[in-house]
Order: sequence, then C-alpha cells, then structure tokens
Amino acid sequence: MQPKKYNIFSLPVIVGSLGFFVDIYDLLLFNIVRRSSFASLGVQEAAMKNYGENILSWQMLGLTVGGIFWGIMGDKKGRKSVLFSSIVLYSLATIANGFVTNIEQYSWIRFIAAFGLAGELGASITLTSEILPKEKRGLAAAVIATSGVMGTITAYFVHYVSHENWRLCYFIGGGLGIALLLLRVGVLDSKMFDSAKKAHVQMGNFLMLFKSREKFFRYLRSILIGLPVWYVIGILISFSDEFAKQFGIANFDQPKALMLQYVALAFGDMCAGIFSNFIKSRKKTLLIYYGIIVFFIILFFALKGGGNAFNMYLICMGLGFGSGLSVLYITMSAEQFGTNLRATVAISVPNLVRGFLPLMLLLFKFLRSSNVLNDYVTAAWVTAVVVLLIGFISALYTQETFAKDLDFVEE
Repeated sequence: MQPKKYNIFSLPVIVGSLGFFVDIYDLLLFNIVRRSSFASLGVQEAAMKNYGENILSWQMLGLTVGGIFWGIMGDKKGRKSVLFSSIVLYSLATIANGFVTNIEQYSWIRFIAAFGLAGELGASITLTSEILPKEKRGLAAAVIATSGVMGTITAYFVHYVSHENWRLCYFIGGGLGIALLLLRVGVLDSKMFDSAKKAHVQMGNFLMLFKSREKFFRYLRSILIGLPVWYVIGILISFSDEFAKQFGIANFDQPKALMLQYVALAFGDMCAGIFSNFIKSRKKTLLIYYGIIVFFIILFFALKGGGNAFNMYLICMGLGFGSGLSVLYITMSAEQFGTNLRATVAISVPNLVRGFLPLMLLLFKFLRSSNVLNDYVTAAWVTAVVVLLIGFISALYTQETFAKDLDFVEE
C-alpha cells in the first residue's frame, strides 16, 4: 500500500506537470515558429506547406521510436530514470535546434528532440497512477494536463515578445528542460514498481503485448482511441492558415489559433479528469468528449470556419476543448496493464498516437490529389470521418478502468 502522504499536489505530480509543460512547449513550438523559421532559412512561400508536413512527420517518427524505447526503459530501469534521461536528450537537442542552418539539419534535430520528449508524459502518468489513491488518479492527470498545455501559451508569447526570434524560442525551451532536472532529484519510483522488480517477473518485455490476441487488441485500442486528438491538432489546427485560405478568411493567425486551441484543451483536460471522477467512469467521459469533437468538426467544415477569423478562432477553441480527452486516454492505457508493462504501454501509447499523424497526413495528401478528390477541404473532412470511426469503434470496445486496482502484473 502506498503512503497516504501522496496527493494531487505532491512533488511527483508537480514535477510531472512541469515536465508536460516543457514537453508541449517544444512539441508545438515548431508549429508556432514554422513560417518565421522557414523564411529565415530561405524557404520559398510555395514550399512551406510541404516542408512543414515533412518535418512534422519526422518529429512524429521520433516520438514513435522514442515512445517504444523509453517505455521499455521505464519498466526495466524505472520511471525516474526515464524522466531524467529523456529530458537531458531533449534539452540538448532543443538548444541545438536554435543553431540549424538548413532544412536537412532542422529535420534531424526535430527527430532527436522528439525522441527525447517521448518519455515525458507517459512516465509521469505511470508514476502518479501508481503512487496516488485510485480515486484520485484522474484528478492528478487533470492537474498534469492543465499545467502542461500552458507550455503552448508560453511558446506563443515567447515567440511574440521576441519579435519572432525563433532561435531564441528554442534556446529558452532547452533551458527550461535543464532547469527541470533540478526538481527531479527528489522523485522516487513507486513501491509497485520496486515490488514487481523484486518478484523477478519479466519487466518491459515489449513482445509480451503480442503474446495473446486479447492483450494485443487491448494495446491497439489504447492507441486508436487517441487518433481524433491528433487529427485535430496535427491537421485542422497545425494547418489552419491553409484552411483559412480555402475558406476565404483573411487576417487569420495560425500561431494564435494554436495557442487558443491549447488554452481550451487545458480546460478540457481539467474538466475530463474532474468529470470522470464525478460520474466514476473514464469510458463514458471519453465518449462524451468524442461527441464534442464531432460537433465542432462539423461546424468547422459546414460553416467554412465561421466566415471570419474571430469565428474560426472560436471553433478552434471548441476543437481544443473536445481534444481534452488526451490525458484521459493515456491514464486509461496505464490503468489497463500490469506494473511490469505499465510504463511500456503508457509511454508508447501517446507517442504511437502521434506517430499515426504521418499516416493521417498521407491519407489526407492521397485524398486531395488530382487523381482522387482533387479538393483540399473535402479531403480533410473525409479523413476526419475515417479517423473518428476508427476511434469511436475502439472506444466502444475499451474496458472501464475507473478506480481499478493497479497492483498486478501481466503474465
């Protein structure tokens, strides 16, 4: 039994919150500085969209590979070791990002930084899930999420105050990561992890997830339920400036839309954690948030962004609030698996969700090609239908995990 002194404002939760803050600051910083950094590197306006999609795909690939690597390490070496090692790699890579001189360097550094970032959120959720009373796990996740997504707001204002000095934005992000290391000294691994390791069970064996049909589909569903979140962030919001052009909307600021979306996402994550605790159901909360996402996606396309920049910002905020199921599905993934695979799953799942973004972008590119739909907006909403159907079906077959006892191991 874990000590009762742990609550939603204990050091591990605070450190997890700050870690997610740094995670999101860097992860979304590229989308904020994309145009200003490309212009500085001499990229022509016509090429910015394709270069942006390519570098975003490299970033997501780094998250995917890093998610599996840090997940395995989290179960083999401990949650704390991942929190330390990943932030060191991320911090150094992000500082290096401020020195790039061409697109090739930019792509590789974004891959390395993303690889480092991949360990942050899942390790924090795993640790807090194991040390807190089972009735408070959702609340701790809400605290982490709400504090973390403020990183995007900070990135936006740093970019604005620095007069679009994108190199300085990356230097500050790396500096924040190094400062975070000092707080992590007092963080300890959970007793559940220590007990499982002493019991000499297999720890962090990724192949165990494929050992049985039931376990594999449990893992796969944990990934697929998160796809709608990254469709919204990675396509609708990241390229909202392109959609504004398609809708005939002038004076639209994509970094501002991204910032407003994440303000709303912070409230969405907080409300999801509180609401799931109130109704005592993660699954019902997840389905309700799916409904919110669907509603605002319909508004986005049916109203053509609302007809003006102000209305489009409001719709982006609605999409952000609905995307507040992000930490909820990560918490559910951590709660579904035993202690010997919990970090492997909880760290890899959100990064594999992000890793699906290049596949969503490929589908989007294929559908908008001249040989298929030959229309940017139509291709986007058809992609939305496919992604939402996959997510919804996966959610229906996902088990309820609220207040589940986590002191068990996978055979």
